[in-house]
Amino acid sequence: MLVTLFLAVVFCAAMALMLMAAVAFIQDQKFFSSAPKEVREVLKERDQELFFGARKIGWALFIISILMILGAAYTAVWDGIRSGFRFPQFFLRFALILTLYKLCDMTLIDGFLLLKSHFFQYYYPETEQVMAGRSYGFNLRSQLLKLFVIFPAVSALAAWICTQFVR
Repeated sequence: MLVTLFLAVVFCAAMALMLMAAVAFIQDQKFFSSAPKEVREVLKERDQELFFGARKIGWALFIISILMILGAAYTAVWDGIRSGFRFPQFFLRFALILTLYKLCDMTLIDGFLLLKSHFFQYYYPETEQVMAGRSYGFNLRSQLLKLFVIFPAVSALAAWICTQFVR
């Protein structure tokens, strides 16, 4: 259980790092496809880097975050196989990691980082007016769909695949 909680923390940190890299350094609108439509409509394309080398730093951080996610996934599978996990243990591990991530995403990333601290508005001041007055994160319906339908289904599929490798 301790390994699972650690992997969930790594996964959450990787996603936060990925967001920071995309918003603060890379500044490419392709990364904001999950933002609400009204926010995407007012975004201005950033042709010029924030400072020399900002996009290179951003891509390096982005790659590091992807490697963190892949490392967490590999460790979750490897440790489960090594420990002789069956379907219920794998399912619980994956469901717990994804659920904790989604709760972190909804409360810390969307709620605090994007709304309370105005992190996104600092780099994209044109969105300040659109985001003013929001008391909760983005796309609640989509977030809940992931939390209660998509993530359990993905966890079940991943658990089934992993049990194919356990002797």
